Amino acid sequence: MTLGTDLARSLDLRQKPSWRRTKNTLMSVLLGSAVVVVAIPLVLIMYSVFAKGGAILFRSFPAFLTHDIPPTRAAGPGMGPAIVGTLMITGMATLIAVPLGVLGAIYLNEYGVKSKFAQAVRFLALVMTGVPSVVMGLFVYVVWTLHHSITPPHELTGFQGFGGSLALACLMLPIIINATEQMLKLVPDGLREASYALGATKTRTVLTVVLPAAGSGIVSGALLAVARAAGETAPLLFTIGATRVINTSLFHGDSTALSARIFENAKEAVANAQERGWGAALALVLLTFTLTVIARVITAFATRGK
Repeated sequence: MTLGTDLARSLDLRQKPSWRRTKNTLMSVLLGSAVVVVAIPLVLIMYSVFAKGGAILFRSFPAFLTHDIPPTRAAGPGMGPAIVGTLMITGMATLIAVPLGVLGAIYLNEYGVKSKFAQAVRFLALVMTGVPSVVMGLFVYVVWTLHHSITPPHELTGFQGFGGSLALACLMLPIIINATEQMLKLVPDGLREASYALGATKTRTVLTVVLPAAGSGIVSGALLAVARAAGETAPLLFTIGATRVINTSLFHGDSTALSARIFENAKEAVANAQERGWGAALALVLLTFTLTVIARVITAFATRGK
């Protein structure tokens, strides 16, 4: 019996308990608990948005997405102008910020590298990341909106969608610069050296080798910036004004956006206004999700084609 027991113990291939394995198990439990703690408020927020916003969005679909915005205390759906305004304002901000941000990151990582000017730009981009959105809104209000506001009859006409786009672009720019630069740093230097060995210039190497290799990361950074811009409220309150009808011009007349309508409806004590605010919140979530999926699909097809 003793011989059999000793033989079984000698053939036991299981790892013996050790402090290293104990620490590994402990850290796994702590990380899993942290994920659960983070997921709980996220799930509760999404549940509230879908439960309360879906009550009006799906009940009055598609009128909620197409009709004009009714008066604050009036009943009925309508967020068409806000959806159009969000797409136009955020789209223009994206057209301004993404090319500038990507070009700036290319200069910082591929050309400027450790020059004093590049270090100054990198530091300013890092500082701008922490600038409150309300400060950016006030800046654009002073620089752009007030400059275009005084007309001979002394009427305020400077509120326009383009001012909101400028404010959102200023918020998006440092995010895109930092994210793109980090993605460019992850591209192996061997790819650059192989391109140079084949006789390609630095510009051609950046355009045909470096950018495609970092494409998915650059798109992710741009999507993060777009998602933040689409949900910003404070800059738009100072720049776009307010309207209840669709305005298809970014340069003439007041505009509106989903985030601004959420703010306006949420501060009202009327049930109709609060219900429309929840519906606008759900519409904003679905809009951001849809744009993200479309961008991911396009990026996947582009990468597969190469």
